[in-house]
Amino acid sequence: MLARREREPVPLRFLRLRMQTADVVLIGGGIVAASIAYHLTANGCRNVLVIERESALGKGSTGKSMGGVRAQFSTPVNVRMSLYSIPFYANFDELLGYPCDYRPQGYLFCATTARQMAYLRTNCELQVKMGLKSVRLLEGSEIAGMFPQLRADDILGGSFCATDGFVDPYSAMTGLMTWAVDHGATLWKNATVTSLTQDSDGIAMVETIRGTVATRKVVNCAGAWAADVAQLVGVDLPVVPLRRMLVPSEPFDEFPHNAPMIVDLSNGFHFRPEARGFLLAWNDPEETPGFKTDFDPAFVEKILVRAADRVPCFANLAVNPKRAWAGLYEMTPDHHPILGEVPSVPGFFLANGFSGHGVMHAPATGKILSDLILHGKTDLIDASLLSLERFSEGRLIHETAVL
Repeated sequence: MLARREREPVPLRFLRLRMQTADVVLIGGGIVAASIAYHLTANGCRNVLVIERESALGKGSTGKSMGGVRAQFSTPVNVRMSLYSIPFYANFDELLGYPCDYRPQGYLFCATTARQMAYLRTNCELQVKMGLKSVRLLEGSEIAGMFPQLRADDILGGSFCATDGFVDPYSAMTGLMTWAVDHGATLWKNATVTSLTQDSDGIAMVETIRGTVATRKVVNCAGAWAADVAQLVGVDLPVVPLRRMLVPSEPFDEFPHNAPMIVDLSNGFHFRPEARGFLLAWNDPEETPGFKTDFDPAFVEKILVRAADRVPCFANLAVNPKRAWAGLYEMTPDHHPILGEVPSVPGFFLANGFSGHGVMHAPATGKILSDLILHGKTDLIDASLLSLERFSEGRLIHETAVL
């Protein structure tokens, strides 16, 4: 009889007397978690616990990001998230007292077909309608005049937004998390989550190798590993990892360093200034999903061929493959994030599947999740558009402006 009683669940009110409690627990310590922690603490929720399994923050996708921020998207919800996030980054130093190195050098999309130009025109009309004032369409001759180093004989035109640009993802993450901790949040490192416990009211406890935490609200911020965390509560999350490789060049002065992110729509190759050189990117269509974080040396030749084709002087661009790296995108079927509470698991929130846009939309995500957790609604977007249920209900909203 005694043994049976020992196995019976202990009421949560008694467990709270002998274990740590938190109003909100964030699983994952990248820039998305940092932004949610910041927005929660800034709105008065100070008992926030961030749990990171690594010894340092940003070891997942954040520290390997290209750092681009843009509002040139093809769907209203992504444009809206950018219209919150980019001004946030522009005022980051003033708001938080820490730097994020926001550089509004712009994004320039170059179209080489009439279809691509029509696509940019449609997107531009949407962006302007939603309040983006700094985007404009360009003629091919204008682009050639701006950057004579480009091979522009096939460029029909493009779109440019002056407030798009880049941030330093690591600095932004550090500033957000430091501010949150300074204002009451707690950060655990080296603390892998081993299980999530539910009771009749939903989420009840988080078990980690460092200890157990009683809580009624958990946010999955685990990036490319989000599906594994969701499985702890029996939720199938359509988020898969996809390798993305980036190649930095050695110092190079034959192309201007005040250039924007330049995107060649003919093949997806894009690049931007980085330190005294340039950072080159291209999504290899032959890449397959998986937790592949090793850099493939064969990628160097693939990307340099495309670089030299669009920017002939890049034929002289020196790169050191040992300085190149690979990170993981967290992809969803429609290339939009999954945000909000899971109806079948009260108290379990999702902030996952950014499909390469996690850094640029981290500020908006922080506000949205903070609003949903504290008030049950948000006025930034229609949160139902990004709910998990959209997949089972056939409400996918495909983003096509994915790099």
